[in-house]
Amino acid sequence: MLQLPAHYLAAHETNAPLLFPEYKTTRLRSPKNDLIMIPQRLGEITGPVFGETDVTEGENDMTKANGGEAQGQRILVHGQVLDSARRPVPDTLIEVWQANAGGRYRHKNDSWPAPLDPHFNGVARCMTDRQGHYHFTTVKPGAYPWGNHHNAWRPAHIHFSLFGQAFTQRLVTQMYFPGDPFFFQDPIYNSAPEAARERMIATFDYDQTRENWAVGFKFDIVLRGRDATPFEDPEGR
Repeated sequence: MLQLPAHYLAAHETNAPLLFPEYKTTRLRSPKNDLIMIPQRLGEITGPVFGETDVTEGENDMTKANGGEAQGQRILVHGQVLDSARRPVPDTLIEVWQANAGGRYRHKNDSWPAPLDPHFNGVARCMTDRQGHYHFTTVKPGAYPWGNHHNAWRPAHIHFSLFGQAFTQRLVTQMYFPGDPFFFQDPIYNSAPEAARERMIATFDYDQTRENWAVGFKFDIVLRGRDATPFEDPEGR
């Protein structure tokens, strides 16, 4: 039998369950039957993936759009993508999306009456470099109500999607900000095991804070193992 090293084992105590009743959406969307393993086809494994030529300079900057500059606290978000042995993972496409400084997404279904910022689209992407580093320039997103329960507010957060060496290698998570007062009542944050929650929280990075310009935050993403960043759990645990 194959014996995997401890740091390579599945992170059953890291990821959120597919069904978390306090998060109402999971009652409708979580699987009701056992999952079925579908073998990957050759095209899914060897098909073309994104590369450096697909991402142009400036796509990692959300503060400039439609001929103007976004409103809000400008921030720099950077970090490193690491594997279970904390080795850098290069050439990973990272896409991010978020609400504007008023807590509103540029999406037709967003009914929160905060104003839309004409110079903020809320999406960006970049590739990790040879050492797995990435960075984005954006504004700090605002909190917003979302109706999950009485007086429900989402903590400020940025969504992350990572594509690996094939389209089937996609991981999704959320980055939160340190000291957010809404952690206690957010079921998405609290669905992750308590010991793993702080792995979703960025750290304030004074070394990356730029005088008279932007505040720095660092958010490393560990793909698997004991220190893995919480993701959706494909095994439903």
